[in-house]
Amino acid sequence: MTTFLFDKTIFGPVRSRRLGISLGINLLPNDSKFCSYNCVYCECGWNGEDKTFRPQLPSRETVKDLLEKKLKQMVADGELPDVITFAGNGEPTLHPDFPLIIDDTLELRDMLTPKARVAVLSNSTMTHKPSVVEALKKVDDNILKLDSGIEKTIRVMNKPTGYFSLEKMIGYLMSFEGKLIIQTLFLRGEHNKNRFDNTSEEELEAWIAALKKIKPEKVMIYSIDRDTPEENLIKVSSEELYDIAQKAESQLGIPFEVSA
Repeated sequence: MTTFLFDKTIFGPVRSRRLGISLGINLLPNDSKFCSYNCVYCECGWNGEDKTFRPQLPSRETVKDLLEKKLKQMVADGELPDVITFAGNGEPTLHPDFPLIIDDTLELRDMLTPKARVAVLSNSTMTHKPSVVEALKKVDDNILKLDSGIEKTIRVMNKPTGYFSLEKMIGYLMSFEGKLIIQTLFLRGEHNKNRFDNTSEEELEAWIAALKKIKPEKVMIYSIDRDTPEENLIKVSSEELYDIAQKAESQLGIPFEVSA
């Protein structure tokens, strides 16, 4: 299927299903994907085949300059963002200056659009780095991915590109002490002859057990809404999503947000 890349460092604003009017920040290349996951459902497509690829990332100074110009333009136009969102063509926390860029962004937000929230959409794979954790704790919406409580399923759906341990990741997510939002995409399908369905009873029990340990302030759940690199995928219906949310909410006592 057709997928797409964000071709700018600062993009949008766009209307997000989960966040409202969002001004995006892409800390990855503008012409290729760079990620520590290779998710079967990623709207940016597959990672490149070249394992020696060294991406050209925008500098901290470039990001700050472009963001300042865009926010000033939006203020002049009377078009203020609800949220400034780190997303783009892969995993934003892979940028070596991610913590410093967060500081710059919060400074510009406070100065120019103080009502806007700062959000990071992350796949959680860099939460073993203390500097990344401290930076994520500073933002308003620290949104971290957990698509399953079963490692085998994550290896099929998310396809980690390096060392991966779900047990350790859950431990790192617990270290946020509740200052995080968990984001989960529900999906069923097949990839490389491996079938998966993270809506099964076994899956939901493991996922809820992980959430009990992590204790997030909120959980966002959704299914695919755009083109995906793997064609053998089935979108989970809104009715199923609401049923999952209701079941999990009754056990966990924290709010769930469904994007259907």
